[in-house]
Amino acid sequence: MLEALRAIYRFFDQRVGWNRVGLVLSLVIIAIAAVVLYRILHNIDVARVWLALQRVPSGHIVLAGLFVAAGYFTLTFYDYFALHTIGRHHVPYRIAALAGFTSYSVGHNVGATVFTGGAVRYRIYSAWELTAVDVAKICFVAGLTFWLGNVTVLGLGMAWQPEAASAINLLPPSINRGLALVALTVLVGYVAWVWAKPRVIGHSNWQVTLPGGPLTLLQIVIGIIDLAFCALAMYMLVPDVPHIGFVKLAVIFVSATLLGFASHSPGGLGVFDAAMLVALIEFEKEELVAGLLIFRLLYYVIPFALALGILATRETWIGVARRAAAAPEDSAAKPGAAGKADAA
Repeated sequence: MLEALRAIYRFFDQRVGWNRVGLVLSLVIIAIAAVVLYRILHNIDVARVWLALQRVPSGHIVLAGLFVAAGYFTLTFYDYFALHTIGRHHVPYRIAALAGFTSYSVGHNVGATVFTGGAVRYRIYSAWELTAVDVAKICFVAGLTFWLGNVTVLGLGMAWQPEAASAINLLPPSINRGLALVALTVLVGYVAWVWAKPRVIGHSNWQVTLPGGPLTLLQIVIGIIDLAFCALAMYMLVPDVPHIGFVKLAVIFVSATLLGFASHSPGGLGVFDAAMLVALIEFEKEELVAGLLIFRLLYYVIPFALALGILATRETWIGVARRAAAAPEDSAAKPGAAGKADAA
C-alpha cells in the first residue's frame, strides 16, 4: 500500500506536476460553486434582497464591523510573531501591523494570497533590510499560524457538532467526528513534536526553526482568536430566525472560507457564498444574501480600500522624501554651486 502511494506521488510529481493538479482542483471548485449559485439564485427576488438589507439592525452591522476590525488587528500579530520567530527583532510592531494588514487585505481580495501578500510584505519589509528569503519565511510562519488555528477550530467544532460540517461536505456526522478526532490527534502530536526539542526545517539558506511547544500554543491561540472574531462578524449578520448556534455557524463559516481559499478565487468570491448558502439552507435566501453582501463589504471591500489608500500614501511619502533628499545633492553637483555658497 505504501509503495503504491509513493508510485502515485512520483507520477504526479514527475509527469503531471502539482501546480497543474492545484489549478485543476481550483477550476473544479469554482465550476461547482458557479453551478450551485445559479441553481440557488437564478430566481432570487432582488427587491426582497434590498428590503432585507434595510431590515438588518444597524447595531448588528456596527458590531460586525467591530469584530472585523478586531479580526484584522489579530492578523497583525501573525506577522509580528513570524518576525520574532525568524529572529528579526529590530522590526517594530507598527511595521508588522502595516505589513500584516495591507498584505492580507490585498491578498484576500486579489487572490493567490501567498504571491500578492508576499509582494506587499516585501515592499514594506525591504526598507528594514529584510530579504526575499526573510519574507518567504514570514509568509511560511504566518501561514502555519493560520492553519494551526483552522485545524483547532474545525477539529473542536466538528467533534462537538459534526452535522455542521455535513451540511457542506455531505459526509455522515460520524465520519466527520472521526475526521475531527484524527485532526486533533495530529495537532497534539505536532505540539508534542516541537515541544520535545528545537525543530529546523528547510535546507541551505532557507531554514526555519519552528516555534517550540509554548510558542506553538500561542500560535494556536492567535489563530483561534482571529477566526472567532471573523465568525462572530458573520454571526451578527445572519438572520435571527431560525436560531443557529454560534459553534455550528463557526464550523460552516471556517469550512466555507477554506473552500474559497482552496479555489484561489479573489476573496473566495462565489465559492464561499455558495458554501454558505448550501449549508444554511434553513434561512430565507434573500435575507442570507443580504447578510453575505454586508459581510463582504465589511471584511473585503472596506479593508481593501483602506489598504490601497495606506499603500498609496506611503509610496507618495517615500517619493517626496527621496526627492527632498536628492535636491541638496543636485544643487551641490551643479557648476558654480560651491562658489555661490562661498559668496553667500
